[in-house]
Amino acid sequence: MDNLFSAAFNPNQVAPLADRMRPRTLDEYIGQTHILGPGKLLRRAIEADRIRSLILYGPPGTGKTSLAQVIAQATSASFIRINAVASGVKEIREIIQTATEQLHLYGKKTLVFCDEVHRFNKGQQDALLPAVENGTITFIGATTENPFFEINSALLSRSTLFQLKTLSPDELRQGLVQALADKERGLGQYQVEISPEAWEHWLNYANGDLRRALNALELAVLTTPPTDSTRKITLEVAEESIQQRAMHFDKNGDNHYDIISAFIKSMRGSDPDAALYWLAVLLESGEDPRFIVRRIIIQASEDVGLADPQVMLQAQAAANALEWLGLPEARIPIAQAVLAIATAPKSNSAYEAIDNALDYVRKHPTGEVPQHLRDSHYLGAKKLEHGKDYRYPHAYSGHWVEQQYLPHGIEGTSFYTPSGMGQDYGNRGKRNSNPSKS
Repeated sequence: MDNLFSAAFNPNQVAPLADRMRPRTLDEYIGQTHILGPGKLLRRAIEADRIRSLILYGPPGTGKTSLAQVIAQATSASFIRINAVASGVKEIREIIQTATEQLHLYGKKTLVFCDEVHRFNKGQQDALLPAVENGTITFIGATTENPFFEINSALLSRSTLFQLKTLSPDELRQGLVQALADKERGLGQYQVEISPEAWEHWLNYANGDLRRALNALELAVLTTPPTDSTRKITLEVAEESIQQRAMHFDKNGDNHYDIISAFIKSMRGSDPDAALYWLAVLLESGEDPRFIVRRIIIQASEDVGLADPQVMLQAQAAANALEWLGLPEARIPIAQAVLAIATAPKSNSAYEAIDNALDYVRKHPTGEVPQHLRDSHYLGAKKLEHGKDYRYPHAYSGHWVEQQYLPHGIEGTSFYTPSGMGQDYGNRGKRNSNPSKS
C-alpha cells in the first residue's frame, strides 16, 4: 500500500542545497579551469570518454566529488561509489569480481570512486591495486591530504594526480547565482534580495569553499520571512548564517607544515606583519599553542642567537606565560616574542657552530683532554699531574690568558664564526675575531 505522502515526496526538499546543486555536466562545473578549461588534458579525456585512474587532491569545497560525478555522467562505464572507512577488503574484491564479469561479458568498464581516499588502509589499497594496474577498473580517489604522504606509492604511480584549487570570489558568486536561479534544484522559487554587504561577507568568510557558501545561502533564505513576497538578506542575516571563516588547515596534513614553514620563514626574513599573520592563522585554526611556542624558542636561538641574546629570554618568557595564563591571554606575550624575533638583527652563528662541531666530532677520533684542563679535585689527581700548569683566566689582565683548550693535533680549528650582526662579534680575547675555519 502506497504511503499517503509518497507522491508528494521530493528528494530535492531533503538534500542540502550544496548536494542538490552538484553539476551534471562540464558546462555546469565551476572553477578549476587550469585542468578543465578548453583544450586541457582532463577535459579532453572526459569528453572522449578516455578517463584513466585519477587522484583528485585539494581543499574542502573545491569540487572533487562533483568532478567525479560529472565524469560518471559523461562515461559509458558503470559507476560505483565506495567508502574509505566502511568498505573492507572483502567488498573491494566483490566489486573487482563484478567489474571483471562486466568487462569480459559485455565489454563494459567500471569506474570506482572513493572520497577521502587517504583513509584507505594498506590492505584496502593493496586489494585495489591489481585491478587498477590491469585496467579492470578505473579508480578515482578524492582527498584533502597530500597524496604523497597518505596514499600507497604503487597506487599513486598508476594514477594521474590533479590538484584542485580554492575557488575565487567570482567563482563562489557564480555558484550562488546558479543556486538562486535554479527553480528545480535550487532556490529559484523564492524572490530573494541580497545586499552588497551580505554578498561580501559570504564571499569573504567562505574562504574559497563553495559548499560552505551554499549552506550559508540556503540557511539565510529559508529562515528569512518574506516582506512583500521578497526575502531580504542583510549583512546581519549573512553574518548569522556563516559566523566563522573556513580555515583550510589540518594538523596532520601538508597544509599544516606549509603554514608552519611560512611562519618560521617570515620571522627569519624579518617581516613582522607576515609573522603575525601566520601566527594568527595558527591560533585561529586551533593549533596546539605549545607547538607554536616551541618553534618560537627554536627560532630565537637559530635565527637571532648572539645577535640579540635577550630574544631567547623573550621566547622563554612566552612559554612561561602560556603555562601560567593559557589562551587567549597568552596570545599577547606570544606575539611579543614573535615580534622580537622578526625585528631583531639576525645571526645563525650558534646554529652553524654546533653543527660544525658535531660534524667534526663524527668524522674524527675523539681527542684527549689536555693535561692542564683535566679535573684535579679527586683523590690522586695531583699525582697524575692533572691540572698542572692550568692558568686561571681571572688572574690575568682582561680576564683572559693564552692557553690551549682543544685537544693536541687540532689546535687552531675554528667552529664558531661571528656574524658581525648585532652583538655577535665574538669574544676571543686576543685571538682573531673572525678566524678562518680549518
